[in-house]
Amino acid sequence: MMFNHFSVLLDESIEMLDINPEGVYVDGTLGGGGHSSLICQRLSEKGTLIGIDRDTTAIEAATERLSSYNNKKIIVHDNFMNIKNILKELGIDKIDGAILDLGVSSPQLDTAERGFSYNMDAPLDMRMDRSSDFSAYDVVNGYSEDELKRIIFAYGEEKFAPQIAREIVKHRAEKPIETTFELSEIIKNSMPVKARFADKHPAKRTFQAIRIEVNRELEPLEDAIRDFVEVLKPQGVIGIITFHSLEDRIVKNTFADLTKGCICPKEFPVCVCGHKPTGELVNRKPVVATDTELKENNRSHSAKLRGFRKL
Repeated sequence: MMFNHFSVLLDESIEMLDINPEGVYVDGTLGGGGHSSLICQRLSEKGTLIGIDRDTTAIEAATERLSSYNNKKIIVHDNFMNIKNILKELGIDKIDGAILDLGVSSPQLDTAERGFSYNMDAPLDMRMDRSSDFSAYDVVNGYSEDELKRIIFAYGEEKFAPQIAREIVKHRAEKPIETTFELSEIIKNSMPVKARFADKHPAKRTFQAIRIEVNRELEPLEDAIRDFVEVLKPQGVIGIITFHSLEDRIVKNTFADLTKGCICPKEFPVCVCGHKPTGELVNRKPVVATDTELKENNRSHSAKLRGFRKL
């Protein structure tokens, strides 16, 4: 099973975990197994890797890739946002560390029929979990104009969201919008001529927004981060790689909140809450790709890695 995916910030994220050879580690976004391979290389036979992914194609490829390592491996078809339930079902109480790579994997983007890319014509899909019955087609053809405008603006940070939503509704009144190229053309024609020839593809932000909506990537993210921190052992580390400002803001703010001590009102002369920080930041500023990685992998340009250590 071919699933060629270049894991971004690979070495940096695994070094951040400071692997205990006998520990339990979670790769919440298994993908092709890039991060998991490096974790397994550092684990002894007593160590455990738990790999989680929504994409069965990724699971098949990663399972094969990791088969040569001697540590214990548990591969789970699920969403990492369900981490507490996953660990409960496995009978595991605490973990030593976790890595989350929140980007869409290269094979998902590069496989035309998955419908993630505006550069290849395919049915509107964008499902990370292909067993789900909710796809980009349902968003584009089923959401009201106001709902479309909201998600395109909120999740795509697209200033032409009103025009794009209006044109989508207008076109689908004649016939359903069925393919990525159809949608891309509608988006492009919704914009002023100058915006169509900017540095970024005119459909980039809208496609991002629809993908986020289809896969519910942002709404439960803060709760998921808090759940991961809760199941970490003391001194355990979680590293999270983000690829756009919306994700990064959630990670940054959640980590910052978890480092806070006293939460008493400012007018209180002394602390009465007794609230203690849950942990500390591993890195004050996000780790970004080196010049070498930027040359080798264009998708690493927007990647940021943040880490949090539980106290």
